[in-house]
Amino acid sequence: MPIRENIEYVNRLKADAARKCGRTGDDVLLVAVTKLHDVDEINEAIDCGITDIGENKVQEIVSKYDRVKPVRWHLIGHLQTNKVKYIIDKVAMIHSVDSLKLAEEIDKRAAQHGLTMDILIQVNSAMEESKFGITTEETGQLIQDILANCPNVRIRGLMCIAPFEDNPEDARVYFEEVRKLYDEYGKIQHPNLDFKYLSMGMSNDFEVAIEAGSNLIRVGTMIFGARDYSKKQGE
Repeated sequence: MPIRENIEYVNRLKADAARKCGRTGDDVLLVAVTKLHDVDEINEAIDCGITDIGENKVQEIVSKYDRVKPVRWHLIGHLQTNKVKYIIDKVAMIHSVDSLKLAEEIDKRAAQHGLTMDILIQVNSAMEESKFGITTEETGQLIQDILANCPNVRIRGLMCIAPFEDNPEDARVYFEEVRKLYDEYGKIQHPNLDFKYLSMGMSNDFEVAIEAGSNLIRVGTMIFGARDYSKKQGE
């Protein structure tokens, strides 16, 4: 199917999942994941109503940024501290903060640009060694450390990547665990904490994630099709 039909299909599934838990499709932000997809495809998606795109790699943001139509950019992949400076003035939010060291570098670079950077804390609720993110037990301490040390960082919520399961229902337990953290730590009163986003769910499992409480999904394959990993993009 063409990109427009794919987006419409994802939006229908998103709305159906949201209705099951008393919400609407508009309550869930769709971030189109554009990893390894070219500028023409991205611009077509924007023409079809996509307002937010997510990239995994700093280099892809830098290489595409000036050629993509106006849109909100999200850095959703692992971010090395030495590459923060390249995207600090380009992205609306960084989803993958999992250490005080990274938060402090984001804070430093944000201060240099006179801005406050929105971030999400990445939680590895399944404790998969192949994925980044902190454990559920470490989440509260990292939030407190960032609030105490990073005045140019605003924590907007949590992000997680559940294990890939043949049956998406098997991922529900990991989403629900992060939802509990979101509800707990979102009650903290602090000028630089304003929970708005629970970023959970990708092409394989976003319906289950929405039912578990997600209000931001990151969908690439269902919109753009399978990626061509022979392309020489990325870091």
